[in-house]
Amino acid sequence: MNRTRTFITALTAGLLLCGVGRAAAEISLVANHDHITIDFFYHGSSVSARGLVEAGTDVIVKIAGPDGKETLKEKGKTAGVLWMNVGTLHFENTPNLYEVYSTRPIEQILTPEEADREVLGYRALGKHLTLEPVTSPEDREKWVGEFIKFKEDSKLYGSSVGKIATEPKDVKQEFYINTAWPFQAPPGDYTVTAYAVRDGKVIEKIEKPIDVKQVGIVQTLSKMAKNNGALYGLLSIAMALGAGFGVGLIFRKGGGAH
Repeated sequence: MNRTRTFITALTAGLLLCGVGRAAAEISLVANHDHITIDFFYHGSSVSARGLVEAGTDVIVKIAGPDGKETLKEKGKTAGVLWMNVGTLHFENTPNLYEVYSTRPIEQILTPEEADREVLGYRALGKHLTLEPVTSPEDREKWVGEFIKFKEDSKLYGSSVGKIATEPKDVKQEFYINTAWPFQAPPGDYTVTAYAVRDGKVIEKIEKPIDVKQVGIVQTLSKMAKNNGALYGLLSIAMALGAGFGVGLIFRKGGGAH
């Protein structure tokens, strides 16, 4: 009987301690979008995220799309003179959108192992993706760096410190970030993830989905391009000719150039 009481007491204490640990790691997140529509006048959008963490906790916000595959052409000099395609590089596990924001540099607030596990930061992303063919670790590092730079130039990858605003709120800390959503990001399912970080580890995280989809004439034309390329091509030519004819009429009415 005494053993049973001791076991129940120990179990209850353990549950209470677990509850206290989880409460100390609480994080909340509210995003201003759960969907973004791409219509005829679409030219990007914006995404903001707001939440609460325990005071003294660092915050990382990651906005990412699903992993995919990409193929890029490797440029090089032929005969030491002409720049031409000299090979093909195949990348896998590459998110089509990857943006990471943190209150402090990731390498200062997370251990490398923890960053790798959550794929936080360019160093972790570089280890996460795969690349073929490569001849050496140096060769891989070079082309991974070039790939990330290419994605940054395309406004699809980004990493920034200090963009997350924080301020005390009661006994907790509120965080807020507002960032542009690039029009280059294709339709698909994306995720906004907020991480509470302390003592080199992610102590809690929370996710919110964002659905990006085409609507209206943009959706119709996209489906046509995929399912009926010939008709889409003819329609594109007709639209281009119509636009040219309309511009010609405007110039004629205006008297034209002299």
